[in-house]
Amino acid sequence: MATRRENLLVKRRNVSAPEFVPPMRATPVAQLPEGAEWIYEVKWDGYRALAAKQGDEVRLLSLTNKNLSRDYPAVVSAVRTIAADTALLDGEIVAINAQGQPSFQVLQHRASRGRGWQVVFYAFDLLHLEGVDLKHLPLLERKAKLQKLTEGSRVRYSGPLPGSPKEIVPAVKSAGLEGIIAKRRDSAYTVSTRSLAWRKFKLSLCQEFVIGGYNPDGKTFSSILAGYYDGDRLMFAWKVRQGFNPVLRRALFKGLQLLKTNRCPFANLPLSRTGHFGEGITKEDMAKLQWVRPQAVAQISFAEWTNSGLLRHATFLGLRGDKDPKEVIRER
Repeated sequence: MATRRENLLVKRRNVSAPEFVPPMRATPVAQLPEGAEWIYEVKWDGYRALAAKQGDEVRLLSLTNKNLSRDYPAVVSAVRTIAADTALLDGEIVAINAQGQPSFQVLQHRASRGRGWQVVFYAFDLLHLEGVDLKHLPLLERKAKLQKLTEGSRVRYSGPLPGSPKEIVPAVKSAGLEGIIAKRRDSAYTVSTRSLAWRKFKLSLCQEFVIGGYNPDGKTFSSILAGYYDGDRLMFAWKVRQGFNPVLRRALFKGLQLLKTNRCPFANLPLSRTGHFGEGITKEDMAKLQWVRPQAVAQISFAEWTNSGLLRHATFLGLRGDKDPKEVIRER
C-alpha cells in the first residue's frame, strides 16, 4: 500500500506548473482614495515580476513574459524557500541598502551590488497555490494566504500599511520610498488590466518614457529624445542629458545603434518654437538628430511638466526591459 508521502508526491507531480498571466496594473492618480474599503501598500522602485515555482524550479517573469531568472539568482533562491511545491506570486524585484531604501539604479548596475546592497523579492499577491487558481478571491484573502506562505522564507511579504493616507504619505516620503499603491480590499485579480481597483500615487515625478532618438556627439550622444504614447501617436517630451555615467552611456549607445532609422517617430516634431526652460527642436535641428525605432523604454525622473507639455530637469535612471513601449503613456 502506498504511504501518505508517496501519495502526496504523486499528487504534486500531477499539478501542472503555473503559467504566465499578464499582471494586473494600477491606474496612476493624483490623490489617494480614502475609506474603509481601501488598503495601502508601498510602491517599490524595482522590476515587477511574477515568480512561478514548481518543486525546485523557479522562473522569474517580467511584465512582458521575459525570463529574468538568470539576472537575479538571489531572488530565485529566495522563492525556492517558500512553503509550497507549486505557486505563482506577484511582486517586485528590488535592490535595497541596510536601511531598507530601494535604488532602481543599483538594481540596473551589477557592479554596485554587494557594496552594502542586496537584491530581494517583495511579494504582494498570490495568484495560484498548489494548482488552485486564487485570482477570483478577494484581495485580503489572497494576501492572508501569501503572508502564511512566506513565513520563515527569504521572500519578503509586502503587507498593508497601518493608518490613513494623511499618516501614511509623510511616513513613506520620509523613508525615501517612491510612492503608495491603494487597493480595494475586496478586489479580484484581473489580468492584463490597468484597473481602478488598484491606484498608484507617486511621491516623486518619475515615469517610463520611450526613446525615439538621440543627439549624436562624436562616438556617443549628448542627449536622448524621450516621449510617450497618446493613442497611436508617440509624443516628444524632452531631451534628457543628465544621469549617464561613462559605462551606462556606452552600453545605451551600443543598443541604440541596432534601432537606427531615418524616420522621425515623434508625431509632434518639429516644435514651432523653443521652450521657456531651454531650447526646443526646430525644423533646422531635425537634420542633426539620429532617430531610432521606438522599442527602448527608459525610467526618467523630472522636476515638472511645463504648460507646453514638456519635461523640465529630466534625469535618466535606467532602462526598463520589462515594459512594453506601446503601454507608456503620460501619467497624470
